[in-house]
Amino acid sequence: MTDSTKTPRERYRQQVREEVKEKAWQQIAGSGASALSLNAIAKQMGMSGPALYRYFANRDELITELIRDAYRSLADAFITASASASASDDGAGAADLAGLAHVLRRWALADPHRYFLIYGTPVPGYHAPADITAIAAELMSVLLDACAAPAAEPHAFDEHLATHRAWADSHPDAPPAALRQALAFWSRLHGVLSLELAGHFTGMGLDPALLFRSEVDALTGRPTA
Repeated sequence: MTDSTKTPRERYRQQVREEVKEKAWQQIAGSGASALSLNAIAKQMGMSGPALYRYFANRDELITELIRDAYRSLADAFITASASASASDDGAGAADLAGLAHVLRRWALADPHRYFLIYGTPVPGYHAPADITAIAAELMSVLLDACAAPAAEPHAFDEHLATHRAWADSHPDAPPAALRQALAFWSRLHGVLSLELAGHFTGMGLDPALLFRSEVDALTGRPTA
């Protein structure tokens, strides 16, 4: 349903929900997701707690909406980058992988609180619904497309991956080398980003951007432009 087809009441409801989410991000920036409070948001907006619960039934519903928005934003950025690389003449797998890496870093730096909501410490007592997992799977699917069958020697980890590959069910025929490359990308680059965004490189005298690029070069087997 587009905005033009919504009733005034539906548009108002959407506006209030968006304002609630904006206030929620402000709370997360100040105190973290675990301290998120609908009552505090209601007070900021000049509403009663019960009135706000007409827009979000509870804290978990609000967190789900924030996480859904975050995953959807990153998945769309990945899909756009992948499509652009595929349309170019030099869209080789390694180049695609490097492009996705830098999309990931730009997205993370643009809003660290959004990044940490989905890749940081889990919110105590919160369990994401199935549709959130489905969006996360879209990200992995795009990544696996970019890791198309790299040449690699057999590895001891391959035997484990043969029976632990449910996370890659969108690519049932992907070879172990591609799975290992995707996992290396996800774990190593998120490791560097998490340390950078948490400030752990401060005072070390190194450039996090260059460190990130060196990891991308190692994962793709070629220096990035």
